[in-house]
Amino acid sequence: MAKFIYVFRGGAFVEKGLSASAMQEHLKLWGAWMGELAKQGHQPAGNAVHDGGRTIRGKKKVVTDGPYAELKDLVTGNLAVEAASLDKAVDLALGCPIYIYDGSVEVRPVQQVG
Repeated sequence: MAKFIYVFRGGAFVEKGLSASAMQEHLKLWGAWMGELAKQGHQPAGNAVHDGGRTIRGKKKVVTDGPYAELKDLVTGNLAVEAASLDKAVDLALGCPIYIYDGSVEVRPVQQVG
């Protein structure tokens, strides 16, 4: 199987006014989705990403608070999975709970280095 990375943007982590109980219920959906990926042998492993980071750009290595014009564009997490093909990785990503809060998932193949 090949490796793919899911880059999550937006979703519940940037949703304004979301109650603690709603967030807890949403996180349960994430746990169930990731549990199903693991059960099917896709080896999910990743992390949520908190705001407050920095971006370093270009030859001059300019450090900024981030390039994001809108909260929906903020990277909120990542997940590495194994799948037989890009199409299968996309199919698996369609079950992600991020879409409930209008988030997005970028699916990219991971190239082994070395």
